[in-house]
Amino acid sequence: MITIYHNPKCRKSREGLQYLHDKGLECTVVEYLKTPFTREQLKDLLMKLNMRPVEIVRTQEDEFKEKLKGKNFTDEEWITILLENPKLMQRPVVVRGHKAILGQPVEEIDRLL
Repeated sequence: MITIYHNPKCRKSREGLQYLHDKGLECTVVEYLKTPFTREQLKDLLMKLNMRPVEIVRTQEDEFKEKLKGKNFTDEEWITILLENPKLMQRPVVVRGHKAILGQPVEEIDRLL
């Protein structure tokens, strides 16, 4: 089973979802802005990505530039920041089993297939 954490307002996220559909793959779509992560779910996702929280932060967002750029936070603090500001998370995130990847560029999704 493939799950895509998706933001329909994001072009890259829409491209990732279309890429999965074009390959004929069924997937569960989770609009994470409508269905936010719990702390445990986000930690599990980070483990599957094999990434630290700061590595999935969208540094081009105004919220980041205005309030977070240049500041040092612990992993737990970044997790809290991402839970409180989910649009700061890079997308799409595609999960299959015990592994996940950031679908940017969309061809990265092939690493899961």
